[in-house]
Amino acid sequence: AAGAAGQEKQLAPTLLSFFIYNPKLGPKEGEEEKKILFYHPNEVEKNEKIRNVGLCEAIVQFTRTFSPTKPAKSLHTQKNRQFFHEPEENFWMVMVVRNPIIEKHKDGKPVYEYQEEELLDKVYSSVLQQCYSMYKLFNGTFLKAMEDGGVKGLKERLEKFFHRYLQTLHLQSCDLLDVFCGISFFPLDKMTYLKIQSFINRMEESLNIVKYTAFLYNDQLIWSGLEQDDMRILYKYLTTSLFPRHMEPELAGRDSPIRAEMPGNLQHYGRFLTGPLNLNDPETKCRFPKIFVNTDDTYEELHLIVYKAMSAAVCFMIDASIPPTLEFCRKLDSIVGPQLTVLASDICEQYNINKRISGAEKEPQFKFIYFNHMNLAEKSTIHMRKTPSVSLASVHPDLMKILGDINSDFSRVDEDEEIIVKAMSDYWVVGKKSDQRELYVILNQKNVNLIEVNEEVKKLCATQFNNIFFLD
Repeated sequence: AAGAAGQEKQLAPTLLSFFIYNPKLGPKEGEEEKKILFYHPNEVEKNEKIRNVGLCEAIVQFTRTFSPTKPAKSLHTQKNRQFFHEPEENFWMVMVVRNPIIEKHKDGKPVYEYQEEELLDKVYSSVLQQCYSMYKLFNGTFLKAMEDGGVKGLKERLEKFFHRYLQTLHLQSCDLLDVFCGISFFPLDKMTYLKIQSFINRMEESLNIVKYTAFLYNDQLIWSGLEQDDMRILYKYLTTSLFPRHMEPELAGRDSPIRAEMPGNLQHYGRFLTGPLNLNDPETKCRFPKIFVNTDDTYEELHLIVYKAMSAAVCFMIDASIPPTLEFCRKLDSIVGPQLTVLASDICEQYNINKRISGAEKEPQFKFIYFNHMNLAEKSTIHMRKTPSVSLASVHPDLMKILGDINSDFSRVDEDEEIIVKAMSDYWVVGKKSDQRELYVILNQKNVNLIEVNEEVKKLCATQFNNIFFLD
C-alpha cells in the first residue's frame, strides 16, 4: 500500500448544493420555479433546479406513506448524501453533500471511489438544523419574513444571509460537537460567581432598557438570562464568528493606548465589539445587529450589544423598538468599562489561584468529550485549537467517527448504557450515557484488557466528574 500511497488522494466531503423551497408556493404545473426560495449554487440552470427540488419533494412524499409522523431526514446515494429538514410547516431545507472520495490511478487514468459509509447522518443533519437556527437568530422565522415582505422579502433575506453563511461551513471537520452544539462553561468559585451576579444586577438596574444579559469569560459562558436554545445558537455565533474577528487587537493587549479621558482618570480596557467604533466621534453610527429570540411564543426582536474588557465579554440585549443612541453608548461605556475591567482581572486572578491549588495538570492519557443535555454543558479535551472556522480534533478521524456511531446508538434507546469499542492498534473508545449526560473517552494504552479499560474510565470519572455517572 505504501508504494501506491503516492497515487492515492483523499478528497474531503464538500457541499454540492443547498436549497430552500415551499411546495405550496407553486402548486400548479408550469409554476414549479415559484417554489424555490433559495438555491446555491445559483448558476445552476433553471430546469435542473426545478428537477432537484421536485425529486426531493417526491422522496419526502414517498417516505411519508411509511412514516407519516417522522419525515425523511436523509437519502444515501453512491456519490452523495442529501439531508432534509422542515423547520417550519411546508418550508423545506435541503443540503447535498458529496461523499468523500479516494482518487486512484489506473493505467494513468484517475479512478474515483466514493466512500459511501463515511458521513454520519446525525452530524450533518445537525449542521443543517443549525443553518436554520443561525438564520432565525438574525432574521426571525421564514413565515414572519413572508408576512412582512412577501415572498420577495423572504428571498432577499435568504440570499443575503446564506450567501455568506454557507462559506463558513467546514464540512470536512464536522463531528460529534456539531451534534451537541453545546456550551462550554467557565469553572468558577462561588465568591467570584456572586460578584458577577451582582455586577449584572447593577448593570441591568443602571441601564434600565436592558432586557437580557449574558456574561462570558475566555469564550466560555458564565451567566445567561436567555432561554437555552437561544443562548446555544448565540454562543455559537459569538465563539465561532464574532470573537475570532476581534482577536487581533486583543493580542496587542496591555500595550494598547489606555483611554484616559474619564474624570479622575479611571483607566479601563472596555470596548464595543458590536456598534460604535469611536465614541468620541459625534458622527459615529450606533448600529447594532438585531437578533430574534423566543420565536415560538413572545417573538422578541432585540439589539445585540457586545462589550468586552480583557477576556470578559458581556452581551446586553435591548428591545429593538428602542434605538440605542450615542449618549446611551457613552453611558454604557462609562459605567460598564471600569467595573468590567476590575471584574475581568478578579476572575483571572481567581482562576490562576484555583489552577495552582489543583496542580498543573499535565496532558492526560485520556481524551474525552462530555455533554450534559440538561444545561447544554460541553467539555472536550479532544478539540485543542479553535480557529475562527474550525475546531481541530487532535485524534484520528476514524476515532471521531466511532464516537459519532456510539452517539447514534445512544439516541436509539432511553436507558442508561455503556459501550466499549476496541479500535485500531492500542486504542479503546468508551461511551457512557447516564441520566441525560454523555461521556466519550479515548484511551491509548498498550496491552490492556476490558477490565483495565473500565478501571481507567472509573478513575477519570472520579477525578474529573466527581462521580456524576451513577452506573458504577
